[in-house]
Amino acid sequence: MDPLWGNGWIWMAGGVVLGIIEVIAPGFFFLGFAIGALLTGLLLLIGLTPGLPVLLLVFALLSLIAWGLVRRLAGKREGQVKIWDRDINDNP
Repeated sequence: MDPLWGNGWIWMAGGVVLGIIEVIAPGFFFLGFAIGALLTGLLLLIGLTPGLPVLLLVFALLSLIAWGLVRRLAGKREGQVKIWDRDINDNP
């Protein structure tokens, strides 16, 4: 395997970069990818050594699971949408 993809610290650095992007552009989109990259890096650091296709599959699955959990915990809440029943130009 290519040493760059097999290095857990590279994945963890990528996860930190994606976390910073999430702070700059909030919306819980990049957070799932950041968590997926951090977990993939952690798996590599504890000794998992798959090939690149399996590693990308692990990253994709972990990111999807993390994104789903983040959306469930911090996503749109029921009743969060504001329905306007009066225009600002209406006279009281």
